[in-house]
Order: sequence, then C-alpha cells, then structure tokens
Amino acid sequence: MKPGRYLFAVLCIFPLLAHADIYKSVDENGHVTYSSTPLKGGKRIYLQPLSTMVPPAKVQGPAGFPRVDSETQRSRDDTRRKILQDELNAEEKQLAAAQQNLKDGEANPEVFKGADGHTYRNVAKFNEKIKRLNDQVDLHQQNVDALKTELSKLGNE
Repeated sequence: MKPGRYLFAVLCIFPLLAHADIYKSVDENGHVTYSSTPLKGGKRIYLQPLSTMVPPAKVQGPAGFPRVDSETQRSRDDTRRKILQDELNAEEKQLAAAQQNLKDGEANPEVFKGADGHTYRNVAKFNEKIKRLNDQVDLHQQNVDALKTELSKLGNE
C-alpha cells in the first residue's frame, strides 16, 4: 500500500477517535473540574447533539403591499442619479478650492517680526495651517470618492 493511502485511512479514522465522554467534579471549595477521564466523585455529563437550523423561508411583503412598477423605479433612480451627480459636481469644486488654498498656504509661510526688527518664520503655526488645509483636501477627496462609488452602483442604465 502506498504511503498516501495509509495517511488517508488514518485521517478517515481520526474523527472517530476524537469522541470522548466528559466528566464533571465539584470539590468542597466549589471549584469545578471537567475531564475526559472519570474523576473521583465526578459525574458523567450527557451532551445532547447540536441542533441544526432550517434556513428561514424567504419573506415576502404582505398581501396587497403596494408594488412599484419599473417605470416609477426608473424615474426614482434617475432622480437619485441627478442628485448624486449634482453633489459630485459641487464637491469637486470644493476639492479644487481646497487644493488651491493648500497651494497658496504652502507658498505663504507664517512669519513674525522679532523684537530686533528681523522677520522670522513661525514653523509651528505654519505646520498647523498646512495640516488644517491638508485635512480639508482629504475630506473633500473622500467625499468625491464616496459619491463616485454611489454613482457606479446605480450603473449607466
């Protein structure tokens, strides 16, 4: 016999070996011990087989529930598509404005005049401003991506 056949036979028998009785024992302090071998003063636990569930029947609306005809649904989808497209256009404009604000902010560092009359860069304030502008760009980009995803779900019917 080939080694593969021996392995197959062992694997087929293995689940049969996995079955074991379970024993429960409670000591004088109330500690519970479970074991697969009989314990002194322990009792065998009889476990019921697990029940299997029947999948639920497909639920349909109640009798007389209003149904939407295909023309009405198409009209609703078209309205939704137009609203999403309008929102996308507005969000893309806001994204472009946020990107321009970021570009302008990067070109204009924060400065202050020292007591000696010299001009110095305020790096912390500049970094804070750039982070706020980057957050605005990220927010508008996420909104654009979400709107494009929603539009793609509607399809081009």
